[in-house]
This record gives sequence, C-alpha cells and structure tokens, in this order.
Amino acid sequence: MAPTRLRVGVDTGGTFTDVLALDEGVLRSYKLSSTPGSYEKAVLEGVQNVTRGESFAFLHSTTVATNALLERKGAKTALITTAGFKDVLEIGRQARPRLYDLMPRLVQPLVQRELRFELPERVGADGTILMPLDLAPLEGIISALRREKVSSVAVLFLFSFLMPEHERRVGEVLEAAGFPVSLSHRVLPEFREVERGSTTVVNAYVRPVMEAYLSKLEAHASTLGAKSLRIVQSNGGCLSPKRAGEEAVRTLLSGPAAGVLGACTAARAGGQELNLITFDMGGTSTDVALIRNEPVVSTEQVLGGFPVGVPMVDMHTVGAGGGSISAVDSGGALGVGPESAGAYPGPACYGNAAHPTVTDAHVVLGNLRPEAFLQGRIRLDAERSRSALAKLGEQMGNLDAEAAARGVLRLVNTHMEAAIRVISVQRGYDPIDFTLVGFGGAGGLHVFALAEALNMKRVLVPCLPGVLSALGAVATPMRHETSQTVMRPWTADSAALIQADLAALKKDLVERFAGDGIDASALSFVPMLEMRYRGQSHELCVPMEYGKLPEAAGAFHELHRTRYGHADPDEPVEVVTLRLRGQAPSPEIELPLLAEREGEGTPMEISPGVLRRRDLLKGDVVEGPVLILGDFSTILVPSGWQVRPDRVGNLVGVCE
Repeated sequence: MAPTRLRVGVDTGGTFTDVLALDEGVLRSYKLSSTPGSYEKAVLEGVQNVTRGESFAFLHSTTVATNALLERKGAKTALITTAGFKDVLEIGRQARPRLYDLMPRLVQPLVQRELRFELPERVGADGTILMPLDLAPLEGIISALRREKVSSVAVLFLFSFLMPEHERRVGEVLEAAGFPVSLSHRVLPEFREVERGSTTVVNAYVRPVMEAYLSKLEAHASTLGAKSLRIVQSNGGCLSPKRAGEEAVRTLLSGPAAGVLGACTAARAGGQELNLITFDMGGTSTDVALIRNEPVVSTEQVLGGFPVGVPMVDMHTVGAGGGSISAVDSGGALGVGPESAGAYPGPACYGNAAHPTVTDAHVVLGNLRPEAFLQGRIRLDAERSRSALAKLGEQMGNLDAEAAARGVLRLVNTHMEAAIRVISVQRGYDPIDFTLVGFGGAGGLHVFALAEALNMKRVLVPCLPGVLSALGAVATPMRHETSQTVMRPWTADSAALIQADLAALKKDLVERFAGDGIDASALSFVPMLEMRYRGQSHELCVPMEYGKLPEAAGAFHELHRTRYGHADPDEPVEVVTLRLRGQAPSPEIELPLLAEREGEGTPMEISPGVLRRRDLLKGDVVEGPVLILGDFSTILVPSGWQVRPDRVGNLVGVCE
C-alpha cells in the first residue's frame, strides 16, 4: 500500500492548538484556542480545517498526560510492592530541591498509604530468589482494590529488572481481574528502585486518562479521513496509540519534544547548522533545549516533583508564557507567572478577565497589533490591557501603564534567561557559541532581547514559528528505546560483551517494530552507554556507533571534561546501563522554497517600522528596529540587529 501523502501534525498546548498539513511541499496551517477538559474538540476542528476531506496520516503531540500529572487529575492508583518497602517512594532520596529552604513543602505522593500493598517475595542484588513469591494475599488485595474503586495498579518489586518473573505473575492475575497494570520491569528495567518505582507509578497514574483520550480521538479522527494515528513521545520519536496509552509516561514531554524537532527540521531545511539553543514560548510556559547536531536526551527529568527515568529531550521549563499573570505580592515585589490565564479567560485583552499578563504588556507597548492577532480571528481589546497594566502600575508605586508593562517584560525575560543558562552554562556550554532559536506564539517578541542579555550574536526565527511544534510532529519518525542495567567494569573485553548484550536488546526492539508493521531491514540502531568513574553515584550517557564501541571510555572522559571541567583517564570506568534506540526512516519533509526578490526592491512597510512577514523574500535585508507581523506570531527586532530570510523563510538575525 502506498503511504498517505498528506501528513497532518497537531500540537495541543495549554492555551493554543497548532495544526499543520504538509503535502509534497504545500503547507496549510491553522491555530486555534485549546479546549481544556475536552482537548479533542480543538484538535478535530483544526484537523478538519486543514484536511478539507482528504485522507491523511495523523501525528499528534499532546499535553494530556502532562496536565493529568501536574494538575493531579490522574486515575486513582494503587501500588503493590515487596513486603517491608511500601514507603520507599514517599521517603525518596531525602534530597532537598532548595537547600536553604527552612520550611520545605513535601510533594504529596500519587498513591496514598492505604492504597500501598505488600506481598511476601524477595530477589537479591544478583537476581537470585531469596524468598519465593506468595500469591495468597493477592486475592484480598484485589478485593480491597475493588472496594476502593482503584482504576490503575503499579507493581514494583526489588531487583525485578534482574528477575522479572514475580512481577509478571502478579501482573497476569491483576489483568485477569480487569485492572490496567504497569510493571516496573517493563516501564523502566533499570536499577535504583526510587526512580524505577516513581516512573512506574506515574505511568499507572496517567495511563487511564491517556487511553481514554486516545480512544475518543482515534474514533473521531478516522471519520475525518485519518488512515493512521501516531503520538509523539518525549524522546523525539512517535508511538502507536496503543503503546502510547500503555506507556503514557513516555508522552509527558510530547509537545516540547515536537517543538525541538520542528526547530531541527526548519533549520536543516534552511541550510543552517544544528548548533542551537531552542526557546519555545507559548501561552502558558517556555521550554528551552540545547541541540548539538541532534537534541540532547536525558533520563533524569523531574516532573511535578516526581523523578521520571524514561528518555526525554533534555529541556528546562519555566512558567513564563504570553498568558502568565503579573501581580504584586504582599511585600511589594512584582511577580510574573507561573499562574497562567490560559485559553480561557485568557489575557485581559481577550475581554474575559482583568488579569494583566505578558501579552497585555506587549499590547500596551504596541508590540502586538490588535487587528493582526491570530489572523484577525481574535480581536484584542487594547483598552482592557491598558487598564489592567495601569492598575498594576499603581500597586508598583504609581507607575503608568507603559512603565508597568516594561517592568513585566524585563522580569519575564529574566526568568527565561535563567532557564537558558540552566541548559547551557550549567551543562558546560557557552551560549555565545550557539544560535538562539525563538518560536512559539510569543517567542519572536523576546528572542532578540534574550540573545542580547546572553551576549549571543545569532538568532533564528524559524518559518512557521507559531505552529512549529505541529511541523515537528509531522517530521517525527517511529522510535522505540529499551535499556538494561549491567554494572560492568570497563576492560579490554567490554566492547565484545556489550555487543552481546545489545544483540538481545535489538531483538526486543525488532519485535516492537514488527508489532507496528515495520520490517527490521528499514531500522537503524544507536547504542548508548551510561558510564561513570568507579565510586561515582551518577552517570553520563555516551552515544556510540556500533563500530566505535571500543572507544567508549575515551568518549566518556571527553564528555566528563565538557560537563564538569575535568577528567581522569587513569581512573577506572564502569558501564552501568546499556540503552538501545531503534528508529524507522524519518519522513521526507519538503518545505516550500522562498521566492527571490528581483532587482533592488525592498519589502513595503504597512506602517512606519512595521512589515508583514509574507512580504519578505530571499535576498532581503531588514535593519532593526522593526516589527514583523506573521499569521500566528510577531517578531520584535531591536536596533543593532540585521535580519535576512534563508531559502525556506527562516529569519536569520545577526548582531551588527
């Protein structure tokens, strides 16, 4: 069967839903307000707008699992664990996120103590059975689960990643009783019971919510002509709806990962180097990531206060978006975010509330044109913005609306600058060596100011910045990852032993892809080694090609020097965990080429210092200060910057 030519990507955010259809270089895009509570309504409306009755392949990045976790609206979940260890996850690592906080607030566990159950069993650190599993108490536990109306169950036994048989047997009984079950050796087959257990519980907590959403979406999408549905996962690949539901924890950074992939796609199409720091500013939050040829992937994310160990694009998120609410606290200090006005009631200029937001600050300063916002489909009320900022100014010390607006923007820029430093300076990278890529509906309004604050000399505002995450979804390849803890000292024989271990992991991945209808001959595989100096308690992930495995120790020393500023090649090294990523071929994404300007003409200003982005052609040179209006985003170019479109319409800014 020939593949469906029309590919449709949809990204659902807390404020807006972005939609993009691509068919052999022809693009159609749409942006509309999200519909919290029934996210599929906005998704389906957007899809219908761009497909126009044609059949299509549907790729979707979503915040459903993320919102369920952060808003604590997941399923009622129970935990079954080894006898004597039901409080391990609540005790955690005893780490304090803020060292000098005298009154720390503990994160409330997702599973309350009365829903944590124990079974007699014990596996040793070498994988041998020290105490056989006793299933006799399980019948009483199932009765308690039904009595408490539990919707999902997580199973976590000690060292089950070495000997998973006990978890399998308990899982079979629970599934036969009708419960969705998340087994730790399937979710995250690695050592460290806190991280493995936390990831498994998070999966169990969000799984029923995700499965219900995908079931509704898949049914409705098929009536609109969807021939396939794939869900973007946190590592930059995509999954089938069935696997995305069962392994919902893998979709927690679905939307931000799609944005990073969209930035890579646009930059590559424009002939730009993939040495980027991406800055995705939407209506609710800002996501920042670092790219060196490809996105950096991490297994050390903490979301909602819970460690999550599955591979995710390494990024830092702050509650700073266009809808972030500004207020003065009891001490007289101005704050911006993390609370957001969201899609409804939205900023004051939407006409439904009086909260001053970052968007309102831009309206007051003339950076957002009411008549051009969202293609004119949302008419902004500038007077409501001015009134909201004027009241905020009074609370700040009798400032006028403009002064208050400038204060709001300076503060929100400070928050975002700090986020960029987290993923660059704190990782051992100097931001000046990278290009800052600004996208999302609000990214273009802040990206140049942030580049100046960080002494960065190059800025890239991609084509389609307001719907770039939807472009990323369209470009997402099928991807699966698996892992195995090995705890092996690095010796002359290590490469050969690792090859044998990787062969077993590869067999598992081939079977997963076969379930998705993808033949092994089409796959590529990337092994990754989690390595550390003997005695360390943390690892670094070293991506390797199969043929370069003997060089792993040297690559580790170099990575350690980059990250921490020092390395010791004489120290013994050990391989802690093996990872293997399998990927189907990436779809061919053909973006339309920008027309070239003939002669000496220049883009026409629609008013002094204001241009329309669609009027810019290849070869144009635009000097700041200038405001560039797009369909779904506005770009504020300050003095001292020069902007040129590349071959696909990315705007490349250079500081003079």
